[in-house]
Amino acid sequence: MPEIPDLEVIREFLNERIAGQEIVRAEAPKPWIVRSLAADDFLSDVVGRTFGRILRKGKDLLFPLSGDRVLVANLMLTGRFQYTEPSTRPSKRVFFLLGTEEMDLRYLDDKSMGRINYVNTDQLGEIRRLQEQGPDALDPDGTYEDFVERLRPYTGEIKGVIARGKVVAGIGNAYVDEILWEAGVSPFRKRRSLSDDELRSLFDAIPRVLNEATDVVRERMPPNIHVKVRDFLKVHRKGGEPCPRCGASISEIGPNQKITSWCRACQPGGLVRN
Repeated sequence: MPEIPDLEVIREFLNERIAGQEIVRAEAPKPWIVRSLAADDFLSDVVGRTFGRILRKGKDLLFPLSGDRVLVANLMLTGRFQYTEPSTRPSKRVFFLLGTEEMDLRYLDDKSMGRINYVNTDQLGEIRRLQEQGPDALDPDGTYEDFVERLRPYTGEIKGVIARGKVVAGIGNAYVDEILWEAGVSPFRKRRSLSDDELRSLFDAIPRVLNEATDVVRERMPPNIHVKVRDFLKVHRKGGEPCPRCGASISEIGPNQKITSWCRACQPGGLVRN
């Protein structure tokens, strides 16, 4: 799942290239993935509109278009945007594309999981996921006190609480592992068991990990913004490798995309259910 570092780099990359560009063609081999509230025919409605500057809200990318339209994309586990020349052979995973005079912006999705909405700006409030998420994890105005207050209603394991997006938005399964490792907190610790010092370490680790990762992704992802860059992460999906901090073997559990990776030595405590 693309998280803040990936999405920030995608947003920056596309803003340098498509902001101010007109959409001259639109195709949708699988049009049903776009949930359109703004028009009955997304394809015909979008042609002739001009891209504004792309925004990010949590894990969603918002593409403002001229004429009061917005394309809102939550890529979920397998969605990707590809920026390529029109002559590039299309993947079978392409659901739709928006073409400018020179380039295509293509939406790819291996498992059809993305949530794509096409709305008028005054319909953004009807997209529940935008309204229910917490403040952005990189919000410069976020305070420790507000963070703790937002955590207060939750009693579960801290990894799930943070990844849910209602305390802070934009963090998913991969980067919550990295943040918890940085803070020295076990992903299985219950929220109520965390001390003030541990909560402070967690709060401080969030921007540090995300900003450092964004710098790496910015250097290594473009122009292939559809390719996920994660090999530099310190613990996530590094099960069996030595912990970069203490040298102990990194532990890992869970199937597929829901893997949890952590160091039992650096992040003690919590119960793992078999």
